[in-house]
Amino acid sequence: MIGRVAGVLLEKNPPQILVDVGGIGYDIEVPMSTFYNLPATGERVTLFTHLVVREDAHLLYGFGSDSERRVFRQLLKISGVGARTSLAVLSGLSVGELVEAVAAQEAGRLVKIPGIGKKTAERLLLELKDKLGTDFAPGVAINRAKPATSDILNALLGLGYSEKEAQGAVKQLPEGLSVSDGIRQSLKMLAKA
Repeated sequence: MIGRVAGVLLEKNPPQILVDVGGIGYDIEVPMSTFYNLPATGERVTLFTHLVVREDAHLLYGFGSDSERRVFRQLLKISGVGARTSLAVLSGLSVGELVEAVAAQEAGRLVKIPGIGKKTAERLLLELKDKLGTDFAPGVAINRAKPATSDILNALLGLGYSEKEAQGAVKQLPEGLSVSDGIRQSLKMLAKA
């Protein structure tokens, strides 16, 4: 099993990247949470990986943190949940947000992820209930973003703004705004920049 890859980042085509390790280029699929934190192409990158061997392919998945990889592996153990769905979950929610959603049994947060329906969300919550403890996301409660803030951030990212631009705009918003008002104000700030 390939557990870690360290090399030069050659290409970034979400959700896939190409990493050169000693002259060998590895195609690696990554969740968007990892993708947004990648360095520029041509720079060194280190990823925790998980290799999936199928009859028709060997697929390598990469993660920026060990906790992301551990959650990915827990998701794969759930009947009917494959690598694509697991990547979608990690692209839609951070590990900390997923731990919170499971602890609170909030199916609504999972249903917002493309490809996750109500039944799948309920099955994920049930299966992960006793498997995602505080060891997956230490300090989550202290550093957690407010749900409206993360929705505003995701909306800006979806509109094509960079993570740096989106986070800068969201940090300037006053507390207690609704998602729609936050997006509107953020867009006004970004238009002036």
